[in-house]
Formats: sequence, structure tokens, C-alpha cells
Amino acid sequence: MLRKSIWLFVCLTCALHCGLAAAQSGAPAPTRTIAADLSITDGPHSQVPLMVVGAGRANEGLRADWQQQLSEVQKEIGFRYIRMHGLLHDDMGVYSEDAKGNPVYNFQYIDALYDALLAMKIRPFVELTFMPAKLASGDKTVFWWKGNITPPKDPAKWAGLIRALIAHWRERYGAEEIRTWYYEVWNEPDISPFFTGTLEDYLSLYKTTAEAIKAECAECRVGGPASAMPYKYETEFVKYCAANHVPADFVATHAYGVSQGFLDQEGNAGTILDPSPDSVSGRMRHSRELLQQSALPKLELHFTEWSSAYTPTDYMHDQYHQASFILDKIKRATPYVDSLSYWTFTDIFEENGPRFTPFHGGFGMINYQGIRKPSFYAFKYLSRLGGVDVTDADTQSWITKKADGQVDVLLWDYSPQVPPQGQDDQKYYKQNLPAQEKGQVHLALSHAANGRYALQVFRIGYGVNDAYTDYLTMGAPPQLTPRQVSYLKEKDSGAAIATETITVMDGTIRYDLPLRTNDVYLLELTRIAE
Repeated sequence: MLRKSIWLFVCLTCALHCGLAAAQSGAPAPTRTIAADLSITDGPHSQVPLMVVGAGRANEGLRADWQQQLSEVQKEIGFRYIRMHGLLHDDMGVYSEDAKGNPVYNFQYIDALYDALLAMKIRPFVELTFMPAKLASGDKTVFWWKGNITPPKDPAKWAGLIRALIAHWRERYGAEEIRTWYYEVWNEPDISPFFTGTLEDYLSLYKTTAEAIKAECAECRVGGPASAMPYKYETEFVKYCAANHVPADFVATHAYGVSQGFLDQEGNAGTILDPSPDSVSGRMRHSRELLQQSALPKLELHFTEWSSAYTPTDYMHDQYHQASFILDKIKRATPYVDSLSYWTFTDIFEENGPRFTPFHGGFGMINYQGIRKPSFYAFKYLSRLGGVDVTDADTQSWITKKADGQVDVLLWDYSPQVPPQGQDDQKYYKQNLPAQEKGQVHLALSHAANGRYALQVFRIGYGVNDAYTDYLTMGAPPQLTPRQVSYLKEKDSGAAIATETITVMDGTIRYDLPLRTNDVYLLELTRIAE
């Protein structure tokens, strides 16, 4: 039973945010009930949501601001692995040849990057791209920074580079450490902007690379094809590896939640959100089904890129809607994958070149100036959940327990908004988009331990930890002053919106919250020692 003070807080909150509208209309506010018995659990809470996160390219990881932002992410969220493009690109200075055509290796930039990552307690999910110019069979490139997308002109020299790199890592970091990493061969070879070769060319490249890795580190985990499209390359990859006894430890592929659009190198093409409940998660479920039916059903399945859209000019990435999108897709997809790597942790991302405004639809959870977006807080809330899942029939919530008795409730409303006819995400989500009232959520938890609890309530939604809307409200300046940056960081700091002490006397916790479209709440109930 709750004390009167908590009910007063709840009533005031509802009146401020949703109750008045219902009272004025004369209609009762709709109620969504989330009921759970805290004594009934589903086992350990999944570690999949925080397994891997993405970043743009390796050279960006040498920047001080990039490393500062990743340090913040690790302190407040804590991913286990990070994946990025361009580790072997010429701006990392990895490969050259002497006057006689003999290979010359240089791993100093990679060392500086990987030393920094490991110091932040995040391991590399190694993506082996792109082709060093001196090894390339052609001059086709992708992106502003011109990653070479052609196969090697000499597979033996490519294998030599890979073996030298693995041997170097073994010497620098130790065999035990590098066995914990993942090694992914290439990126999206099934679409022409990323690979000029055929499927057969990719499979040959994969075989050469995988065998080179295993020659230096038999227990290192290697996989592919990091495909963009469902489902041809991943199924052909598994068939090839099984039939030819080629080493493979995992399948890697990608998924984005759009119904219209394609790779957008220049940032000019439009994308449109796919509102289907199976968007992203359905792709992941079917990939698992195909893998289970294959000749190698026990391979791990990693989605090494995913988000709402695959262009860094989609303003949904900046909006409050992105938080509920993330949580909804992760909850649905988690049972089917070994990881799903959100693309990306930061807006310091230069596929289209440096961006010209503080908010521009970038992939990141954090913008150039270090301002945290709603997506950052979605992952932060995930990181605060406990180690045991409470059985919960509600599909848009997670209830967990910690060993010390703390109860955590993460709940959200995902109400996808498709741009109207004639608009795409680039236009529609660039606007100020107020949320709509959806009544309230009634939380009913039984078999709680009696006693006093410290309650903290955190929220993401329209105007709450919603830096982009606040940025629009200040007039969307093309550049931000230090004072404006400080204002946005302070206003959208992620602090609790309410704190309270409650008393449970009959094993029941009841709590009501106002709900709007795409709201997210985290409630933390911590036992107070008597």
C-alpha cells in the first residue's frame, strides 16, 4: 500500500500532463495496465541489447571529441564491443609497398585506437575494410573519405596483411584477449556501393581472410557476410562455408526500419519509416529461422548495423520518437540474435563529409557538441535494468529485479508516425512534432517485499530529455553558442523527474503515470534498509 504522499504526487502529475484534457472533454482517460507478480521470473535478463554499438570509421576514433563521447557512453551505458568501418583504409596508414613491391606494414594508428578502446573497457568487433590502395584491384571508392571497395589484386598479399595484423595483435594484447574479439569480413558486399565484385568474389575473399585469421589464431571468431539486403548473401554464405569446410563462427547482417530508400552517399535521397511491428525485428527473427534450418544451425547471429534509417540525414534519429522505436525493436528482436549493433553512438560521422549544423538527422546518440539525444537515454535506461526478468505480458515494457531487491520498470509507447503523402522523414521529422495524449498507465506489482522504497522516475518524451525539440524552440540556429550548448545539456540532463519514498505494507505496488505517444518511463524502486 502506498502512502498518501505518493498518491498526491501521482494525481498532480496526471493533472499537469493528461488529466485536465480528459476532464475538459468529459471522456474518461484510457488506461493501459501493466500487471506482474514479482515472485514469477523468466530467468536472467538478456545481455544482447548492450553487446555491440557502432561508429563511423576508424580514423574518426583518433579524435579527442570522439573518444570523450565514447568515454561518456561507456561510463553511463557500457557496451561490450564497438564496430566501425575503414580499419584498413589508407588514412590509417596500414599498408604500403617498397620499390620492389614487397609489403610494408604499419599498425601505429590502429594501436593508438585500440589501446584507447580497451582502456575504456570496450572491445573491437573488427570489421576488415576497406582495401588499401596499394593492394586494390581498382580505383572505385565509397563515401567522402573514399574507402576503396575493390577486391585485392593479389589475394596472397591480402592474406599476408591479415596474418600480420592478427600476429601483431597477439603480441600486443595477448592470445587470450584477441580470442574474445569478433572478426567480420568486409561490409555489405551484396550492394555495389560497397563491393565491386560478385557473390563468388566475396566468398573467395572471405575464404582467404578466414583461413589467414585461423592460421594465426585458431580460436578467433570470424564471420560474414555483413550483408545489407535479406536474405540471399547470408544463406549463400552459410551454404558455401558448410560445403567447402571454410571456417565460420557467426553470420553478420544488417537491418533498418524503412519502407523506402537506399544507401545515400550524398544525403539527398529520402527515406520513409516502416510502421510495421515486424520492421527490423521480423527481419532478425527470420534470419534466425533460416540459420536454424541451415547446414550450420549453431552459428551465432549478429546484426552489426541497425537503426530506424540507413542515412545520416533522417531527422527521426534526433527526435524523441527514436527512443521508443529503439526499445520496441530491441524487446522484440532480443530472443533471436546474439547482438544487434545500434548505428551509431556519435554524430561524429563523416560518410557524407563534415555536417554543417548541430542537428542534421545524424545516426548518433550524441551530437557534435556532446548533447545527448533521446536515443542515448533509451540505452541508458536499458543499462540500468536488473539481472532477472520478471514475467510480464505487456509487450512494451520490461520489469526486472536486482540482487539487492531493487525493482526496475521500463515502459514505453511506440506509436510510429509515417510521413504524410508527399513528405519523407527528411521533411516530416525535421519539424516540431508534439505528442498526443494516450491516457495513463496503471502499474500493478504483486508479491513485493514489504517495507520502504526510494522511488525515482525518469522520462523521455516530447519536451522531456528531448534536445532536438528544445533546439527547434530556440530557433534552430545553424551554430550553437557555448551558452546554448550548456542550456541544452542542462535541460536535457537525464535527471529524475520525480523522487519519492513509498511504503509497501501488503505486498502490492500500484502506480499511475500519464502517457503520451512515444513516451518512455523508467521507474527504479530501491529498498531502504531499516
